[in-house]
Amino acid sequence: MTVALPALTRLRGARITVVPRAFPGGWNWIGVSLIGVVTLAAVAVPILAPYDPLLPVGMPLSAPGQHGFLLGTDNIGRDLLSRVLYGMRASWFAALAVVASGLLVGGLVGLIAGTVGGWADSLLMRITDAFLALPAPVLAIAVVAALGPGFTHTLIAVSIVWWPFYARLVRGDISALAARPHVEAAKLCGVGPIRLALRHLLPGAAPGALVAASLDLGTLILTLASLSFLGLGQAAPAPELGADAARNLSYFLQQWWIPVMPGLGVAVLALIGTIAGDCLRNLMKKEG
Repeated sequence: MTVALPALTRLRGARITVVPRAFPGGWNWIGVSLIGVVTLAAVAVPILAPYDPLLPVGMPLSAPGQHGFLLGTDNIGRDLLSRVLYGMRASWFAALAVVASGLLVGGLVGLIAGTVGGWADSLLMRITDAFLALPAPVLAIAVVAALGPGFTHTLIAVSIVWWPFYARLVRGDISALAARPHVEAAKLCGVGPIRLALRHLLPGAAPGALVAASLDLGTLILTLASLSFLGLGQAAPAPELGADAARNLSYFLQQWWIPVMPGLGVAVLALIGTIAGDCLRNLMKKEG
């Protein structure tokens, strides 16, 4: 017995050290994979949702768990679980769309400004500074007010105010990379500006932009839900988390689940986006 205990202790210690070596950054990879898992779940929402989110399917104002409704029903008998799932789907895809457009526009502006330099850099960065100087939420509300309420108009408004952050980030990374010896060597070898930007500069700036975009997912979900809460999203009866919470605030004291469940959906999505962004940043730090 006295001989086996040290051996067992060594064996346990070996197990503790072998697993991290076999799967380095395991928890961070799991966190990053949440983006893909949630995206697949959002695609499968028509299969996962038990009912049509627009049609009454049960007794109005049923509490969670009553009559077979996991999250209850709203004031006209629609299944809250189905409405929350469809609302989360819309919010998630909207956040991904805004991030993608911001990376595309802002990355292109930053890449051109950092690569070309001179008057083009000054002009593009002054335009970027003009957008950054304006309060983003106020500018987004003004754009939606000018275009009219609607989910598409909300996405356009948020995309307009979101790209300057990526432009500044990419331009700074490109300017720093342009002074590296391998870039100077490529210039001396006669590499053209387009190939120089795409082959030697963009790969070095892409990781930082991707990390920033992943960290923005949670913030974007909250921003879109806030605009929807103010009435700048989809019109009723479309399932949207912020709008559903705002329309049903009068039921908060009696049937609390009707406005609270959409708010929990926003919180879950924002938490997943934040965790995934933090995990991707940790992985990039380790690789760097």
